Amino acid sequence: MKIRPLIEKFDALAAWLQSPLLFLVRFYWGLSFVQDGWGKLHHLDRVASYFAGIGLPYPKANVVLASGVQIGCGALLLVGLFSRLAALPLVFTMAVAYATAEREALQAFFSDTDKFVTATPFLFLFASLLVLAFGPGRISLDFLLFRRKSGP
Repeated sequence: MKIRPLIEKFDALAAWLQSPLLFLVRFYWGLSFVQDGWGKLHHLDRVASYFAGIGLPYPKANVVLASGVQIGCGALLLVGLFSRLAALPLVFTMAVAYATAEREALQAFFSDTDKFVTATPFLFLFASLLVLAFGPGRISLDFLLFRRKSGP
């Protein structure tokens, strides 16, 4: 029995799973971004007070900016429209979250990886990086409208 045909079939099956997986990542985390941003806006004073407490300047403006990015770009991820472009501000927003609200977890990147990966922004950041790197997949408006060749 030759192993090469089996490996090729397995590779084809694994490649077929890319688009459904990317859809699930985009849908779940896009919705999560929208919900998180919406929650921040609806508790503007409380979140602004928290932002002020961690030393962010112009806390209300920063809450509105972060919420707008999360809602707008999260919605784009959710439907798979301009996905890679939408992922970029989300990556930046999550990097800022690490640098401000989760500074201790960020500093533990090499010394205590559990602290880094269990911090709140981690999965949001990871999902955004996946979409940025691999694209939205075939189950997306991007693919439907633009038939992009890049990405799975």
